[in-house]
Amino acid sequence: MRRFRFFLDFEKEERWLNKMATQGYELVGKSIGYKFCSAKPENTIIKIDYRIFKNQADFQDYCALFEDSGWKHIAGTKNSGVQYFKKVDKRASEDIFSDVDSKAGRYKRLSEMYITLALLYFPIFIVLITSDSIDMVAFINPKSLYYTPGLWEKTGADFWGAFLFETPFVLFRGFSGLILLIIFVLYLIFVFKAECQYRKIKKTKTENV
Repeated sequence: MRRFRFFLDFEKEERWLNKMATQGYELVGKSIGYKFCSAKPENTIIKIDYRIFKNQADFQDYCALFEDSGWKHIAGTKNSGVQYFKKVDKRASEDIFSDVDSKAGRYKRLSEMYITLALLYFPIFIVLITSDSIDMVAFINPKSLYYTPGLWEKTGADFWGAFLFETPFVLFRGFSGLILLIIFVLYLIFVFKAECQYRKIKKTKTENV
């Protein structure tokens, strides 16, 4: 079974995964959506870290370190970033993080990843604008993207036939750049939310001092 959800709050994601486990759905993979298999309902503890590794050996050492501490790596790859662990040893601690700094650090790494993606998209958008591949006027006046002579003077079936025929080309021609802009803005929003979570967790450290 697959479920499609999106989280920027690891704590909320952990609670959801633990709830799924109590309903008899065990997490076995994460790529496009969450992959579950039917299992015996259990009150388990699933925790999430965020790390990307340069090589497979470092990733395997990372997983082995947690397994030695009583936590089984159940989902995530060397390049996926998000890593999922399940507590399998009753003697293990209740969390995979030993302190507030390491717990907050996963949000800082997530924020840096989204900043990197945003910086990759933004120059592409600027190049498309400066090379006139994107017509900014079209965002204000979409009619200018329709090249059919006399389209807006047509009526009835003639209008709708020409309009519907050209519209797919208009969407590709005029708004492909807008999609890039939307993606760029979304990444900035994700950066902001990850930074908020980072500061929120760091704040608990100062409050407890």
